[in-house]
Amino acid sequence: MTQAAAGSELDERVPGRRWTVRLDPVGRGSAEVRVSCGRPACAEQRLPSAAAGRAAAVAHLKAHLRATPAPRADTYCACRADGCRAHVPDTGRDARTAPWRCGGPVVLAVVADRAGRWWQALECCSRCAAVIPGAQTAGPSRPSAPPAPGRPAPAAPRTGTTAPQFSDRQQVTAGAGVPGPRPEPTRRRRPEARISQRVIPRDLRPLSLRDELVELGGLFRAYQRRAEPDLSMLADLQERKARAFLAWSDASCDVTLRLEAQRAEQAAAVIRRQHRHRTGEVAEGEEPGVARLLNVPQWEYARSVLTHVAGHTPLPGAEARLLVLMLTLRTAHTGTGNLVGQDVTGLGLTDPEDLIGKLTGCGWLDIPGTVGDLLASRPENPTPVTVPSLVPGTDGSGPFTFGRKTRPKLSGWAQRVVSDKKLRKAKAPAGIRLLALTLATSTDDTGRLGPGGQGIPLNTLATRVPADAGELRYLMDRLTAADWLAEAALTDTHLTGQLTERVLPLTCPLPD
Repeated sequence: MTQAAAGSELDERVPGRRWTVRLDPVGRGSAEVRVSCGRPACAEQRLPSAAAGRAAAVAHLKAHLRATPAPRADTYCACRADGCRAHVPDTGRDARTAPWRCGGPVVLAVVADRAGRWWQALECCSRCAAVIPGAQTAGPSRPSAPPAPGRPAPAAPRTGTTAPQFSDRQQVTAGAGVPGPRPEPTRRRRPEARISQRVIPRDLRPLSLRDELVELGGLFRAYQRRAEPDLSMLADLQERKARAFLAWSDASCDVTLRLEAQRAEQAAAVIRRQHRHRTGEVAEGEEPGVARLLNVPQWEYARSVLTHVAGHTPLPGAEARLLVLMLTLRTAHTGTGNLVGQDVTGLGLTDPEDLIGKLTGCGWLDIPGTVGDLLASRPENPTPVTVPSLVPGTDGSGPFTFGRKTRPKLSGWAQRVVSDKKLRKAKAPAGIRLLALTLATSTDDTGRLGPGGQGIPLNTLATRVPADAGELRYLMDRLTAADWLAEAALTDTHLTGQLTERVLPLTCPLPD
């Protein structure tokens, strides 16, 4: 009885339509393409290129979809189990029952070829549309007419909706008349305390141990949110963690906690050694983590040269001070040294010939020939120069106390700073290079500016770099752009900031 009714109802329904818009080449040696449609009333089109043909094919299919925005009523799935993934293989039963393996309302689906060669529209069930790769639905079927007298009404879909249901999206249908399930009341529970991905038991005793573990977990999470690392603090936290986990292991008899304590102790030792390497406090036989160009005694010698030049520059301005500084480092030990043109022209001076002429004119510098000869000299024929104020007196003493071997190291260090690759590419003027030298000698062991990282007093900075507040802010911005300076801030009294990691080898940290 039921099978007869189902067969009768199936006979009264019509199969869904399916039509295809294709894009095919006209022939070899031609760029023209042919657009054809599966509907008999549609004429073939010829277009000059594949792009124009593809646009015409899409427009043609959209015109059909606008004319038929929804599938017809009383239709069943058009896929007919032909290559449809929603159907099971034919088992030899009556072929009329195949469409009833579909599910859900009939929709108008659109499928496109990935290569852009064909586009197909078909009236199929929502179950088939959901499993066809890349299928998009244009609209569900319209409600059919009221059933004739004596004809049983089709069973309503279990979902209580007339729109297709897909497993990859949630659809809300208005007017369904079915109330949704009541939400389960949320139970508010206190968040579980954690440390190193482990839950700290609420009943852990003694309470002092649990409080220590909870506090350590918060401190580790706070450390991860820090903008800058502090290896000394991290090593202290790891040592506290090792002690706390060892006590936790004894209280709970958990061997894995003891192993975690050993790992924390090893991590603390490694981090402590890294901190010593960064700060220059290297034990005998160890290599420093930051390989600085100068050693600890030479740091003070570099600062003494900068201090001397700040009080003995015969001409005003940053350019004169930078040139005097480089010449002083070149002639510091005996008052004499060799110079080539590149040593002067590579400092970013506006008019190096005029500046050298003024230094020789005031008697601060002596050269054997003309200024042009000095600027034209090359490494194979350097020019000997003399700074009379640096020549040792009759007792053999001079303004500096370092020896003959230290002078070229200091001069090489200053040359590395002022000829830094990024400063050279940015064509930095003399003021920026002079500020870079000054900041390199005014940091703590981690690269923060000033004693203890508290910043450099502006009155002290003004004695080294002749620039007002506006000029100083411009120089700071240029150094930041050249990856020399980070987090720079200028207050009414101090310049604060941090030298970047790449220039730490050029720094001369201040004593603690």
